[in-house]
Amino acid sequence: MEDRPPGPELKKQLGTGGPMQPWAWRRGSWREETGSSPVAVVPRNAREKHPWSHLKGIHLLRCFCGYDSLRDHHFKDMCVVFPWGYGRKSRYRHLCTDFRVNVTLSLHSSKPRISSHVLESMKDLSCRKEPQTSAHRDKPMHPTTIFLCKSKAALVPQEQKVFLEKAYNAAICFKMLRDLNGSDPVRLKHIVKKIKDMAHKAPNLVLEAIHDYFVDNPKISHKHRFRLLHVLEAVIEASDSLEETWEKAFTKLALENMTKSTELEEVYQDAASNVLVAICRHSWRAVAQHLETEVLTGVFPHRSFLYVMGTLTSKQELFNQEEKTCWEEQLTKIAAKSAQFLNVDVWSKELLWALTKPDRTHQEQPPEKAFLFVFYGLVLQAEENSATVRTHLRTLLGTSHQWPKQREGLALTVGLTAVRHLDHVWAVLEQFGRSTPIRWSLHSFSPKPHLTLLICPAQGQTPEDLQWKWASSTILLAYGQMAAKAKSHILPWVDNILSRMVFFFRYSSWDETLKQSFLTAILMLVGAVSRNRGAQSYEFFQISELLECLVVLMEKEPKDTLCTSTRQQTIHIISSLCKLRPPLDVEKKSRLLSVCLRSVLALPLLDVLEKHTCLFLEPPNVQTLYKQTSEALDQMLQTFIMENPTADELQFLLSHLHVWLASEKAHERQRAVNSCVGLLKFLSDNLYLDPKEDFKRIGQLMGMLGILCQDPDKYTQHLSLEGLGHLYRLIMRHRESSRIPELVPKQLSQASKDGALLWSSGDQKAALPTPREVVFSKDPIFQLGSHQVIKEVSKHLTLAELTDLVWTAVEGLGSASPFRVQAAANMLLTVTQEHGAKLETAANLGRAIHLQLSSVRIPQAKRDALHTITLLARNHAPELVAAFLDFSIPMDSHAFQLWRALGAEQHVSRRVLATLLAWLQERPLPVETGHGGPPPQERTCLHSLAAMNTLYKLQYAQEFRRTVLEAYPQLLLALLSQVHYVLELHLPTEPQPGQQAQEPVAPSPQSISLEALKSLLSTTGHWRDFAHLELQDAWDLFTTMDTYPQGVGLLARAMVQSPCGQIKAVALQLLPSLQSSEQRERKVAILILNEFLYSPALLEVLSEQDALTTLAQSLRDPSPEVQVLGLQGLRNILFHPEKGSLLRGQLPPFLNGFFQNSEPVVVRVMGTVSEVLHRLGAHGAGAQSLTVAINARSFFDDDRDGIRAASMALFGDLVAAMAGKEPRSLRTQVHQSMVPLLLHLKDPCPAVVTQAKFAFYRCSMLLGWQLPHTLFCTLAWERGLCARHFLWSCLMTQSQEEFSIHLSQALSYLHSHHHHIKTWAALFIGYTGCFHTQATSRTVTDSDLKLLFCTFENLKKDLEPGIREFATRLSGFFQELAARRK
Repeated sequence: MEDRPPGPELKKQLGTGGPMQPWAWRRGSWREETGSSPVAVVPRNAREKHPWSHLKGIHLLRCFCGYDSLRDHHFKDMCVVFPWGYGRKSRYRHLCTDFRVNVTLSLHSSKPRISSHVLESMKDLSCRKEPQTSAHRDKPMHPTTIFLCKSKAALVPQEQKVFLEKAYNAAICFKMLRDLNGSDPVRLKHIVKKIKDMAHKAPNLVLEAIHDYFVDNPKISHKHRFRLLHVLEAVIEASDSLEETWEKAFTKLALENMTKSTELEEVYQDAASNVLVAICRHSWRAVAQHLETEVLTGVFPHRSFLYVMGTLTSKQELFNQEEKTCWEEQLTKIAAKSAQFLNVDVWSKELLWALTKPDRTHQEQPPEKAFLFVFYGLVLQAEENSATVRTHLRTLLGTSHQWPKQREGLALTVGLTAVRHLDHVWAVLEQFGRSTPIRWSLHSFSPKPHLTLLICPAQGQTPEDLQWKWASSTILLAYGQMAAKAKSHILPWVDNILSRMVFFFRYSSWDETLKQSFLTAILMLVGAVSRNRGAQSYEFFQISELLECLVVLMEKEPKDTLCTSTRQQTIHIISSLCKLRPPLDVEKKSRLLSVCLRSVLALPLLDVLEKHTCLFLEPPNVQTLYKQTSEALDQMLQTFIMENPTADELQFLLSHLHVWLASEKAHERQRAVNSCVGLLKFLSDNLYLDPKEDFKRIGQLMGMLGILCQDPDKYTQHLSLEGLGHLYRLIMRHRESSRIPELVPKQLSQASKDGALLWSSGDQKAALPTPREVVFSKDPIFQLGSHQVIKEVSKHLTLAELTDLVWTAVEGLGSASPFRVQAAANMLLTVTQEHGAKLETAANLGRAIHLQLSSVRIPQAKRDALHTITLLARNHAPELVAAFLDFSIPMDSHAFQLWRALGAEQHVSRRVLATLLAWLQERPLPVETGHGGPPPQERTCLHSLAAMNTLYKLQYAQEFRRTVLEAYPQLLLALLSQVHYVLELHLPTEPQPGQQAQEPVAPSPQSISLEALKSLLSTTGHWRDFAHLELQDAWDLFTTMDTYPQGVGLLARAMVQSPCGQIKAVALQLLPSLQSSEQRERKVAILILNEFLYSPALLEVLSEQDALTTLAQSLRDPSPEVQVLGLQGLRNILFHPEKGSLLRGQLPPFLNGFFQNSEPVVVRVMGTVSEVLHRLGAHGAGAQSLTVAINARSFFDDDRDGIRAASMALFGDLVAAMAGKEPRSLRTQVHQSMVPLLLHLKDPCPAVVTQAKFAFYRCSMLLGWQLPHTLFCTLAWERGLCARHFLWSCLMTQSQEEFSIHLSQALSYLHSHHHHIKTWAALFIGYTGCFHTQATSRTVTDSDLKLLFCTFENLKKDLEPGIREFATRLSGFFQELAARRK
């Protein structure tokens, strides 16, 4: 019947119902929650005729849901009706005591569930047995009902409760098993889940239900039976134990169905086989016995038995270790017993057919086929007849090698056979490798991408071609399996196997298949060798060839993708090979390490790598792949250091990482730091390094990590700081272990060598079981910042390590990365502050910093680098000076900055200057060599010139200004001697013809020496001395050896006439110079002393007698020139006062000589008068000075150039000689000479102009004009109207009393024959007229106005535009003045 609600008729029979009504059904939706049919409680006597007695879906649990008010009396004369479909009713009839229950369970109820209301509502009920009469037994009953009738005995609540629950669950399970025949996938999935849930709670009940269902329903469909088998497998697996009864029953059931042929084909058989596999979880020996019986029948076993055996072999979770060993032994025995069938033709053919039968999918191999390869190998292994073994192996290798799983299976069979037949297997593989198909396959296929291998039609390849294409891959795998299975017997064969592997790798077509097979085979071989304790007694000479193949393989890996584990596997292989003998040489190890580091660290960012895999059907997990590859790289580094735990090995590894630590790419730096930190942590946690060895270049590593602590990438910063902490711990523990020998481990633990790595940077959470672990508390070094860590770690470095650290920082200054430059500068400064005094390579560091300074673009970094030089100079000033001299000819801006930094501290600048003076005085003269090579003194000579150039530059540096001023006397004498030395070298003063086109041309040493002398005077405040020589053009006297003494004398004379405040200090330096071994220094000293004899200041430091004695000693000087100069000094008036009157008496005759006709005579006479005035010194000319002045002035406008120049020179010398003691009349002469001297600045004769400038300057000094330095600069270098206006303004403002005289003198020059003087006079008058109009109007006559007007009219045609414009304006001015007078 249909499952539908009761109609009106039934409702009428049942009544409307109420809370206490005996007839009730559940309110709500018809299939509320579970979709079950409604439940009714009906009278017992109405059971037979009740219209619902055969309704489907009436559920016991719906009886009392929502009706808790029902009590026991409601059940009197009533029975509960619910559908039942259980065929074995008799099992529950003995439980019926108080109730006769008509049970009718519908198999269509979709969601049955157990409700606690049933048990709670019936907790007061009890049941007991009631004897059944024959009437009862004979009474017809509904085939699916059980009656429980109430008796008078007391009820037993617990038994009834258990009965009801068990009956209910069994009924529900039976119903769900029947529902498995449905077609709705969702519903079927839900039912299976419900049965599994029930099996976890009551597995025996479900097993009984399934067993009964199979027994009672033998004709169910195969699909239904397949589902029941699947459920049975799950139930057996869920059971904690399996009764022997069930084990036998279900084993029989499985065996019956395993070999059935149905429309479901192998799927049905596999389901039955899986039941047998599930039984093995509880009792595998019994199953194994059945399997053995089936296999040893002599008939090739059905695939289902092989399926079970394959599953048992492959599923590790089925057995514990002991059971697994027993199963393998059992399997070996079965294989040994099956060896007899190898000679049975039918059995062998069926075996080969099963092995070569195409799989459903070529990516996965069914368990029975995978097992068959194993079983075949075990059978061949047990076979005694070698001919049989070879025959079967040749036949097996002659099958197709197209698919990966097939190749792996073939190799496994070969490997298992080799356990007992290694020689025969080797012979078969050798024969197979030299066969025609293999030779053909090695040369017939060019390397192709892996994806094209599946498209053979498009490539024009036949299936027969593809059958042999990857045969070399099978051979490689076979060699690997041979090594893996033969274990200790393989050691003598390793070199032979490796040679064959290398051969097939090199000559086979290159593709992903070959590569992966090669790596897999090598991994198996290396693993077998590594696990063999006797491997260390062998030397494997093919390892070098194998490593070459691995290098090629790594180099061929794509640079921008990471899709396979090839890199990881290759690095693991290299790590293992490094443990074998013979050890790798340094060159090969270096290449291996470089290739591996580049292959891993140079990969793009992980995001980029993931983008390359976005089109893959099954994209690999790039994150995991890279992590595993990085861990393999770390393992390789740690393996290297464990195999050779020396400081040299550590330096070797770090040197290869340094390249990547300095990479410009952030992700490469991060990866390199990660590996480096991993290695440092490994070493700091384990005392592996020999404490007797000092670290090599550990300072370099510290420097690189210190720089990376400032990396823009935060993770790299964190790693680098952590690396510094581990480096600190490593250093401390290494030094501690050198003092405490007990802390040194004798050898690595075997577990560490053979097992997994103790630590890897890829998994920093791993435990660190270190040998002889020294317990450290949490080191505070990891809590410090980078600056503090560097300071702390550097305290424990040796001098060599500190030097490496500093050099690393210096190299960082030249980086293209701004953060590196700044970090390097900071670290360099920090280390120098702490340990600058200990450094022994300060000179080289200074040179290196100079080279790097040009590339430093960050201001703060440059300041830090220069400050480093300042700190180094505190203890290494002489070395730094010597080093800096090497790049101070010529001196660029960076070198100048270094010199300034060198003297930034006052006390250091004094030492620097003293050192420079010492180098300056090292003046060897070049010596000709017989071999054409450079003279031995050349370097010293260059240092002397460099010191000269440096002193010249440093005079302008603010840092050295005070020091130069303090050392003025020494510098003056030294530079004067240097000028003489440069003249002695006879160096070229002009660029060579080939150098004239080059720009800029470096100044010559001669010009530099002279410029250094000039700058010394000008920068130290001795500008008056400088002015004396500059205005006389006397610097040219220093350019030749002949005029050099005259130039020195003029300079000393200028110092006396200024007067100079440094005369006493210089005089004190003269005495040591006169005792010098160098002639040039004695010469300079005697020249200056001769002039200083005219200064009263000399006698304050040197008495007259001492001076006389000193000059007398010079007469015994080895140099005749010095002797002559000494004689000249002895003639000084200081020692002969009576010469004063004699010299003054000679003046009148000399003055008469001024009027000779011969120009040369007059010039010489005037020069003689100047010399007399100089020799009179402090005695002076007395009253004759006025006569000399008048006579000299009278020749200012002489037509002869020489006489004009000589007269002006004489007048200037007179003014200088009479300074401070001049009479008033002489001052008048000076005033009257100012306008002539000023106008003669435009004299056509250069000599006259020079003497006019100097005389004008001397007169202004005598008159005490303001702004003397400005006046000197204007006279020396200024030109044009501005200079003329300044000189005019000085004259008019300082000499207003002589206004009319000056104007009259200017008017007189309007008649000059020299155009420039006439123009200059007109401009002078024009300036005067503009600014002093009334005074000019009173002074100028009408004739003067006419002359002025005519002059300015002519000046309107002057070539200079400024003069033309000025003349136009003045012409109009004087026209107005003339008109006003009229």
